[in-house]
Amino acid sequence: MDRTTTAFAKVIGLWAAGMGAAAQFGKVSVAYTYLAEIYGNTGAALGFAVSLVGSVGIVFGVVAGLVVARTGFRRALIWALLLGAVLSGVQALLPPLWLFLVSRAAEGASHLAIVVAAPTLIAQISAERHRGLTLSLWSTFFGVAFSLLVWLGLPLLRTHGVPALFAAHGVYMAAMAGLILILLPRDVVGPQPGTLSPRAILAEHVEIYRSPYLSAAGLGWVFYAGSYVAILTIMPPFVPEAIRAATFAAFPLVGIASSMTLGVWLLRRVPAVRVVRAGFVAALLASVAIVALPGAGWPYLLLSAVLGLVQGASFTAIPQLNAGARGQAQANGAMAQMGNVGTTFGTPVLAALVLGLGLTGFLIFAATLFAGGALVHTVTAARRARVVKA
Repeated sequence: MDRTTTAFAKVIGLWAAGMGAAAQFGKVSVAYTYLAEIYGNTGAALGFAVSLVGSVGIVFGVVAGLVVARTGFRRALIWALLLGAVLSGVQALLPPLWLFLVSRAAEGASHLAIVVAAPTLIAQISAERHRGLTLSLWSTFFGVAFSLLVWLGLPLLRTHGVPALFAAHGVYMAAMAGLILILLPRDVVGPQPGTLSPRAILAEHVEIYRSPYLSAAGLGWVFYAGSYVAILTIMPPFVPEAIRAATFAAFPLVGIASSMTLGVWLLRRVPAVRVVRAGFVAALLASVAIVALPGAGWPYLLLSAVLGLVQGASFTAIPQLNAGARGQAQANGAMAQMGNVGTTFGTPVLAALVLGLGLTGFLIFAATLFAGGALVHTVTAARRARVVKA
């Protein structure tokens, strides 16, 4: 394969497919109050509709890397998109709650296959000099999708209800499957050898998390994912109402802009792991500013900007540390797994700390996660240096 050029049209198509995967989370988040009216007083059971996709990721993130590599990246991506389309169609019919929850669990499998296959394919079809740009673009898929769901999905909900939103998502996923079929007429990398036995799956986990190459991006990502969603969810009440909506509407957009400008510029000049570490350290300083200047909105936007560096550089680190498609799929599987761990546990931990300690609790949370992210990358880099010397 010629890696001296980058297939930018294919990269954009894969990124667009990723937005469909992000919407598998976001569509239920924006429709939650409407679903509560439809399914009545179901309490925690309905809450699982949001968390089930992430829970599947915690358990099967690494398995997804193995399955996708074994199946073939293009084939796995197309089937995952088609599965997502069918499941959204089922959900648009507003089935009984138990069936809705089953469909959400199956949607977790679809989501995992997409977020493992698509970035691996992007890395494979990008010239090395362009990977900072193409993988930074990939890293924006969640933020862009959530913004579009707010701007376009909420009006659709208000006008036509939940079935219309879920049906629109199903149509989008089917369209993305067709687009990938056209853009990638053959697999960039064929199916990789491997088995799916329990012993092989356990060995896969051990191989990944013992390796300072395969595990580095995922182990750092858990700190990013745990902080990002938690801050967006818990911290708005600490900003004055007059600027609250504007501050947190801009929060994801500032991170995207930072990742695609300063982040891409840095990644052309500095190894991705160093950019991630710098981003975590800067995030810690921005968190201090949030506590030192209570009520100010700009420290939150500064925090988003420096976390944007972590966002893009974390995905770029995977092909920098792992040359082969199989290794990249393993690393992307670990990243999916650790990202779901972070998003699942970060919000309740921050909520408990803030409830008891206010902004001091936020600073404890931020210091722990951002220092932890920088430390993990320092330790794994030191381990890689020892491997090279040996």
